[in-house]
Amino acid sequence: MAGLIVFEPGTDWSASGGLFDWTLEFLEPHLSDTEARARLREIVSENLGSLWIPEFPPQTQKEIADALRAGLVAAADRDLPPGDAKGAAVEHLRELADVAGTWVRHLDVS
Repeated sequence: MAGLIVFEPGTDWSASGGLFDWTLEFLEPHLSDTEARARLREIVSENLGSLWIPEFPPQTQKEIADALRAGLVAAADRDLPPGDAKGAAVEHLRELADVAGTWVRHLDVS
């Protein structure tokens, strides 16, 4: 099963279920909102397969984008298991980090 992260209509990222779950598990400790952390755990445990960032408050949206753009690739490089698919997975996560970096510039968090 694949997973989808939606930043806004027309701005999204999809991955295999395993990489999607790993990404949400990476995000969870970076969020200060306990309800948002619980939602990420629910998405993974129930195999819901999608994360809609606009459903969260603006500050949480910013925390998600900041974590993705600032720490995701390094964590993947460090924590994903070695093997033939690791390089492609890290590059795919780099694409997500790039999308998050571009998207967060348009986010209005006051």
